[in-house]
Amino acid sequence: MTYCLSINVDRGLIFCSDSRTNAGMDNIGSYSKMHTFIWPGDRVFVLLSAGNLATTQAVVKKLNHDIDQTLVPNLLSVGSISEAADYVGMISTQIQRQQATRDTANTNFEATFIFGGQLGTATPETFMVYPQGNYIHESSEHPFLQIGETKYGKPILDRTIKREIDLERAARVALVSMNSTIRSNVTVGPPVELLIYERDSLSGGRRLFLTDDDPFAHELSERWNKGLILALESLPVFSWEDKLDKKPSPS
Repeated sequence: MTYCLSINVDRGLIFCSDSRTNAGMDNIGSYSKMHTFIWPGDRVFVLLSAGNLATTQAVVKKLNHDIDQTLVPNLLSVGSISEAADYVGMISTQIQRQQATRDTANTNFEATFIFGGQLGTATPETFMVYPQGNYIHESSEHPFLQIGETKYGKPILDRTIKREIDLERAARVALVSMNSTIRSNVTVGPPVELLIYERDSLSGGRRLFLTDDDPFAHELSERWNKGLILALESLPVFSWEDKLDKKPSPS
């Protein structure tokens, strides 16, 4: 399983992904699920992948091949991020069909992607690209996208992520969302990759690679756990609890 997410706020974009791949409990490995395509000063694209590993690796290889061979379309020739997302969807469906024609075991070759970035002076955007090749934009009310094992990390995003949130704070929320998922599902695991892209910088941004024993990741997890306990202790009590507290002691 996989967990990847993106956050699109006023000041920029956040991308976060785990690195665990699972082909059974006796075959667990780590592969990067975050792929960047950067032409400084012109365009920055980030691709997060979930699903069949053979498909996602073939998609990334094809994207790079088309750039190297100057085939059209490619990520350098597209005129908008939506056009780029459509191109990624087209490549994905083509590769899924190719994989399926060689398969004799009814393997699921589906893959889902989060694709986003900024092209020139256009507004930064993020899209979720489905296995069928179609895609959706994040909503204005909830400016984030998730793929893979989404349910454990969604509540913190729902409660805190708004367009106006500070970029670094949004990045910390992304890490908490990832931490909650890792703690609840053993098929999602470190290393965790985090990319913080500042709007209009048209650069690679700040990219972090957090292992299981990373001091910052460990401190963030511990502080979040302590904060949850404090929040629980500050919740209002039931009416009968006050009465129990006021009950006189036996003489």
